[in-house]
Amino acid sequence: MTGGTRSRRVLLLLLLIGVAAPAASGVVTDGLLPNGDFEQGPDASQMNGTRVMSPNSIPHWEISGFVEYIVSGQKQDDMILPVPEGARAVRLGNDATIRQLLSVTRKKTYSITFSAARTCAQAEKLNVSVGPESGVLPIQTVYTSSGWDSYSYAFRARHSTVWLTIHNPGVEEDPACGPLIDFIAINTLNPPRREKGNILRNGDFEEGPFIFPDTAWGALVPPLDEDDVSPLPGWMVMSDTKVVKYVDAAHHAVPQGARAVELVAGREAALLQEVPTTPGRWYRLSFSVGDAGNGCAAPLAVEAYAGRATARVQYESRGMGGSRRASLEFAAAANPTRVVFQSYNHHMKPDGTLCGPVLDDVALVSVRRRARRLLL
Repeated sequence: MTGGTRSRRVLLLLLLIGVAAPAASGVVTDGLLPNGDFEQGPDASQMNGTRVMSPNSIPHWEISGFVEYIVSGQKQDDMILPVPEGARAVRLGNDATIRQLLSVTRKKTYSITFSAARTCAQAEKLNVSVGPESGVLPIQTVYTSSGWDSYSYAFRARHSTVWLTIHNPGVEEDPACGPLIDFIAINTLNPPRREKGNILRNGDFEEGPFIFPDTAWGALVPPLDEDDVSPLPGWMVMSDTKVVKYVDAAHHAVPQGARAVELVAGREAALLQEVPTTPGRWYRLSFSVGDAGNGCAAPLAVEAYAGRATARVQYESRGMGGSRRASLEFAAAANPTRVVFQSYNHHMKPDGTLCGPVLDDVALVSVRRRARRLLL
């Protein structure tokens, strides 16, 4: 083989590899991912009924397993399959996966938000992974009357290109019984900061996952393990299967600023943060409790824990918005101190969806002298 022939073959091989390998677009910007709403779909020749047969037939996505391309209003038996926005979505059946290669900035932290709806499986969950990091999100509880919820997941980029993968690990008798997925977006998260005079980080909840501007249901923050990256910087959610809801002022009554947290799971989920404290020194924890103006009319209550001190703050809600300010003073027993909030009860709106008290504007400051614990 001559040198010229060998060079041409090597060049041809490289060109073939370049064609076959998926390419990431430029560094992602905050908002919807390329074809994150799945409005660009496969050709009819690449489908068998609703099932997508070719791994690369949905633009910007790679699929495997039993993946269906769903049109708004499509029926399965007596059930209408809804789409939250636009006219198209995908459904992940047995052992199905969708993934997209993203260009990101190394060492930055990002949050993924996507909308999911249950169909006919009972204990649905999704495995979301970016590179070596992964988390299992329970989606069997429905928090909206539409059936669609938006979930968030965060990661810290270890490389400049990463695979975002959403996988349905379930295996049902009907391979098409799996969750619908639509509207996948990304948001760059800034490091959790402390306001001047506030020991807590992100106490105003202004930094958090992407909330779709045209949806009124916020974004759910799932339970996290100790080593996970939180989509709500500075804060963790402790629970087995339940979540807290991140809400915006465009669609909810928010006590302060543009964002807040609605505690929708009663005592089954707790929002917490560990803060540096000096044992024996006194501190004041202050916060706002209210309702989201979403029809959650009930005697709401938030339980707050800081070290060994506890307080229950009640708010009589008419479901139309409003809040009250409360504080709790305590002596630190250790370093660090764990600050915890949870709803005292479960609550439902008239349409049967879960709701709860809104928490916002949380601050922790050191106080010079010992004072009795009090509520304002």
